Amino acid sequence: MTFNPEFLHNLGVPAKWQLVDVYGLDADILAVVPRPVLAVLLLFPWSVKFTDFNATKEDGTEKDQIVSDKVYFLKQVISNACGTIALIHSVANNTDKIQLGDGHLKQFIDDTIQMNPEERGEYLLSKAGGIITAHKEVALEGQTEDAAEVCKKYIEHDPENLRFTVVALTAAVN
Repeated sequence: MTFNPEFLHNLGVPAKWQLVDVYGLDADILAVVPRPVLAVLLLFPWSVKFTDFNATKEDGTEKDQIVSDKVYFLKQVISNACGTIALIHSVANNTDKIQLGDGHLKQFIDDTIQMNPEERGEYLLSKAGGIITAHKEVALEGQTEDAAEVCKKYIEHDPENLRFTVVALTAAVN
């Protein structure tokens, strides 16, 4: 998925925020990513290796895990929409810093804030046509150090795969 400013801003994210490419996960390269960084997104093609990795990772994890109700999470029910879902997560978990303008994303977050992740996913599929349309248009185009470690762990599980993309939601640089 390619992120462009129109996609982000058409959803209601102010121009003072942008998505930038992260060209590497080493400290010296991360140092050039504009600050503040609100979220880091790792986008990669799913494979059998990741399905197996997640199966072993999830064994016993979920039952002992307590997730804060302050964390906004949405179950992905639309295939090939991981970038859009990641963007929704990034913005929805930073509404204290991002003052969304009126638009599809603000409406979606406001409408779903009291729902559980599964209900949010179904709502996106059935009632958030503006976000779905924006996603389809973009789909046709084709804290940083800690997040970098998480990204590296996923990349290590499929080292022959070169189609990983890392982007960061940051303050816009004029």
